[in-house]
Amino acid sequence: MTQTSSPRQKIQRRPVHGVLLLDKPLGLSSNQALQKAKWLLRADKAGHTGTLDPLATGVLPLCFGAATKFSQLQLDADKTYEALLLLGQKTTTADAEGDVIETRPVPDITPELLDRITQRFTGPLAQIPPMYSALKKDGKALYEYARQGIEVAREPRHITIFKLDMAVAHDPRAQAAIKIIVSCSKGTYIRTLGEDIGEALGCGAHLGALRRIETGGFVAAQCITLAALEAMTEAERDACLLPPQSLVAAYPSVTLDADNAGRFLSGLRRRGQWGDDAPLVQVYGSAPAAFLGSAHITADELIPQRLLSPIEIQDMLQSAQRPAEVLTPVFTAAPSEATESGSFQHSPNPVFKFPESQP
Repeated sequence: MTQTSSPRQKIQRRPVHGVLLLDKPLGLSSNQALQKAKWLLRADKAGHTGTLDPLATGVLPLCFGAATKFSQLQLDADKTYEALLLLGQKTTTADAEGDVIETRPVPDITPELLDRITQRFTGPLAQIPPMYSALKKDGKALYEYARQGIEVAREPRHITIFKLDMAVAHDPRAQAAIKIIVSCSKGTYIRTLGEDIGEALGCGAHLGALRRIETGGFVAAQCITLAALEAMTEAERDACLLPPQSLVAAYPSVTLDADNAGRFLSGLRRRGQWGDDAPLVQVYGSAPAAFLGSAHITADELIPQRLLSPIEIQDMLQSAQRPAEVLTPVFTAAPSEATESGSFQHSPNPVFKFPESQP
């Protein structure tokens, strides 16, 4: 007699709005980590803020609900990585997952040599993306060509290495090793940087380990692991979420009275004394106190950019145990002061403060 399996129970999704700072584990792709967290939170909408290779661990901000509207800011953010370079061998993928294609002797790694290499690879650089990457050529990912043994021409990308620290390390997998900590602009491939450093040393190199320790102001110490998240209750998981406005916390803020807030959420520009021109500001309403979205200021006009929907704002207000919990900032910052209705004086690092509208 044929046994029929019981139908798989469908998870009841729910609106979840916020940012989860995940410490991505080794071996999972960024999307696999995102889907696992999305399942644990029962979230109906989610997205990540840029990929980490399966070999890499570390800071991976995951955006849910309204927070996905501001994920591009993290994609464009500067980042800091900690990596281990294994010297003396090159691999097909420029990391430890690839096959060894060349072995060379390693020179004596002196402090003077490391200083010269550090200076050479600090500042603006032109970097050719690796074949084993998700960049696309004619609609096809480069790694797909690489797996077929096809190498295609890639245009150099202009990046900036803001800071590079190097020190001799030891690893049983290699003749010698170097630990690097690199702060860089978006689009930097640490695997390629490692290969280029290996060529500059004359011995070749590949990446033995990679960890992202900071991105856009979020650091590894703030992150939670999937294992810890899985062991929590749903309420505890929700408490791990930062509010969507944490993604714009570094920008000036503007608070609107009820009339201006309603018109702003309809996509209308608001004229007033908003302060100096600014490419991005965070915008709040005062009645009720709520995050409304982002805008920019040009010639005394507050021009909407990314807006929360009324339903998203209502969801966020209803899910908060106390209004103060929704409005808690991620970073310590200086307070802003309201002047008169229709005007606002802002500081570069505001707290989430919502003064009452003036008559």
